[in-house]
Amino acid sequence: MSEVKKIATRVSYGNALAELGAEYKDLVVLDADLAGATQTGIFKKAFPDRHIDCGIAECNMAGIAAGLATTGKIPFMSSFAMFAAGRAFEQVRNSIGYPHLNVKIGATHAGISVGEDGASHQCCEDVALMRTIPGMTVIVPSDDVEAKAAVKAVLDYEGPCYLRFGRLAVPVINDKPDYKFEIGKGIVLREGKDVALIASGLEVAETLAAAGKLAADGIDAKVINIHTIKPLDEDLVIAAAKECGKVVTIEEHSVIGGLGSAVCDVLSEKCPTKTLKIGVMDTFGESGPAVELIKKYGLDADGIYAKVKAFMA
Repeated sequence: MSEVKKIATRVSYGNALAELGAEYKDLVVLDADLAGATQTGIFKKAFPDRHIDCGIAECNMAGIAAGLATTGKIPFMSSFAMFAAGRAFEQVRNSIGYPHLNVKIGATHAGISVGEDGASHQCCEDVALMRTIPGMTVIVPSDDVEAKAAVKAVLDYEGPCYLRFGRLAVPVINDKPDYKFEIGKGIVLREGKDVALIASGLEVAETLAAAGKLAADGIDAKVINIHTIKPLDEDLVIAAAKECGKVVTIEEHSVIGGLGSAVCDVLSEKCPTKTLKIGVMDTFGESGPAVELIKKYGLDADGIYAKVKAFMA
């Protein structure tokens, strides 16, 4: 069997910006002295006049992005999730969210898969923060194909958007002729009737692998890729809950305020369903190899399999 192709979604982000730069003349990319890490350096090489290095000043970068948006430009402000969502939260809220400006936030190095950079850089709270900003669209792509499609989609969308990208290379799972990305619409990757597994980001591939292991034990799991956390595809979530009777959410983010919370918000109001949230529990991360951290925190296929198996018992 040939090896599965793996690409980090932060690389997809940089490639997508460069590929779309010629088509979108108003596209401007801002970075906070991290162009090599966020991969916006790829865009800078192709369009140096439309790349602005704001230095290590993320709050100021948010203000510059807001100003550019008022002139008709489409600015992508780029930095690590910890800084784009965490450090610059007030400026994103007040300067971008409140006036509902057309700014796109490319947040890379999210989650514990940042690895050796440790807890200070492993932002597992960013989705929760961005969900609270009125009118903010929040997208967490699962692979290279989806990340590129998401960048294109937000370019054609009017309003503030937060896109979450990772450092770790992840399997390409959406390279299919019938693949279609639509903001606010989840994708059923595997049909099943016993339990609905709803995942986002790099956890989508891990969840698909876990579903295969569950099938060997006679548990028929439906797998749904929810790339847009806000606005959530409520119809798909409710339909899956009604069909399966049990729901499990899986995310590389805190179980507080992320995908799991968004799903539970909907189900508790419109379709009460027994639900399990798999993610980073109420804890900080730690320094270590990304793959080992994902395993330790129970977010790999084996960990998901074990938790779902226990939930179904």
